[in-house]
Amino acid sequence: MVDIEVIGAGFGRTGTASLYVALNKLGYKTHHMKEVFCNINKGSAWLKLARDRNAGLPIDWESVLGGYTAAVDWPSVAVYRELLAANPNAKVILTLRDFDSWYESALTTIYRMGQVGDSIRPPCYLAPIFRGITDFFRMHHELFWQGTFQGRFTDKEFVRQVYESHLEEVRRVVPPAQLLEFHVKEGWGPLCDFLGKPVPQGEPFPRINDNEEFVRNIVKVQKIARRLSIGFVVCNTLLTAGAAAALVMTVMRRRCC
Repeated sequence: MVDIEVIGAGFGRTGTASLYVALNKLGYKTHHMKEVFCNINKGSAWLKLARDRNAGLPIDWESVLGGYTAAVDWPSVAVYRELLAANPNAKVILTLRDFDSWYESALTTIYRMGQVGDSIRPPCYLAPIFRGITDFFRMHHELFWQGTFQGRFTDKEFVRQVYESHLEEVRRVVPPAQLLEFHVKEGWGPLCDFLGKPVPQGEPFPRINDNEEFVRNIVKVQKIARRLSIGFVVCNTLLTAGAAAALVMTVMRRRCC
């Protein structure tokens, strides 16, 4: 059983990257989507968690959060209620951001990345080789694009309702004494007071604006996706040609005999 002390209940792109860095500076070992991106095979474990949760099966927290003491951002925010139930004494931080600003950021970064990832579709005979990367993006799709946002992320007004309903739910579900509503622009003070940690001396609060980095990563994944698509076509062509050649040889042998 994992021992999570801090749970981030704010959607990704609400300052979760800054919170991730801040919590690590305060001594926590923090989970964030970056941790999954850097260990792509963890996507399979998160995909299994999503499917187990939807099927009403027990969740194997150790497989996704073993060794961590805090969890923010997606994918963990999609299961923050279950994570809180498993760690009832955890403190919960609800990062806040103006909806319109958040939506434009999410649409041009994580949603766009998900679309690029969904285009990576290896043929069935190569699927095991690419299981890590395809499960990573399938997890995105099932856990939040289809799960949280019901396949309607391009419908801004629908997403606004989901966003606002999520804030209301967190305020209703989390005991008030365990909840901090936090704008990252507020800095160390409220965060450290809430967590009972001293303010890091001489350390400015991290201001992580990673849109440019995210866009660069999208371009990289797009290039990989294009190369893989070409490779899959070549493999299919070679496989078809090989099968055709084998068939021709078989027919010729039969005729010769």
